[in-house]
Amino acid sequence: MSAAGRERSWLFVPGDRPERFAKAAACGADEVICDLEDAVAPEHKDAARREVARRLAPGPRQGQPQGQGPGRGGGFAYVRINGADTAQYAADVAAVAEAPGLRGVVLPKSEQVDQLHALIAALPRHARVIALVETALGVHQATALARVPGVHRLAFGSVDFALDVGARDEPEPLRYARSRLVLASRVAGIAAPLDGVTTRLDAPDVLAADARAARGMGFGGKLAIHPAQIDGINAAFGPTPRERDWAERVLAAVREAGGSAIRVDGQMIDRPRVELARRLLGSGA
Repeated sequence: MSAAGRERSWLFVPGDRPERFAKAAACGADEVICDLEDAVAPEHKDAARREVARRLAPGPRQGQPQGQGPGRGGGFAYVRINGADTAQYAADVAAVAEAPGLRGVVLPKSEQVDQLHALIAALPRHARVIALVETALGVHQATALARVPGVHRLAFGSVDFALDVGARDEPEPLRYARSRLVLASRVAGIAAPLDGVTTRLDAPDVLAADARAARGMGFGGKLAIHPAQIDGINAAFGPTPRERDWAERVLAAVREAGGSAIRVDGQMIDRPRVELARRLLGSGA
């Protein structure tokens, strides 16, 4: 797993498909989200809740003594519960709130600060909350949502948002909404938001383009719906070889200059460019 705030790839796995849990955990995703909402049919909600609770409960793994570590293949994960205004919400929260393997909860259709306050109060202090913004009201309230103490990140539900406002789920029509989440996160001082899913599973070039565009707008990661999407997301949100080479040369020049003004590739390197180089390398040096 990446350091907090640097998680790039977040993979959904249906909560009623326990045979997929271990594969999801092993595919290279920075975080796994066991889904109790959209990926689960209404008649399977109870079963999904039980399977996810088992996944996050203590138990033996292969070669591991009884009582050590999460069970059923190693189950630390986030959980996307059903929305605060649904009949499933209370049961979802009750099922996962005390689970030892719970890393955090994703709240869909986040729109009101009271929803987030209530959820955070029901969870242990270590559990992070991701506010999934999927409606016009949610985007309008993005800064207030991001400022709620206990909210770790915002995430953009682009498919549902497009449906809510009658727009196409394409980059240009949703640019304003994406920018709102980026700005709200920065104003609130929380980690950069997560972009929505790419629904095309047979077009890695589309996924790569979507992920690069999200990174370029200031997003810090992206939601995924299939393990095959993880490598593309991780690559897009990491530095390219060219960026890494530039950053290494900038920081080397800074060290050699001892505080004097420097030039790299014909450009004057000022403080913001030095900070960019450090971010690209994930370094505070």
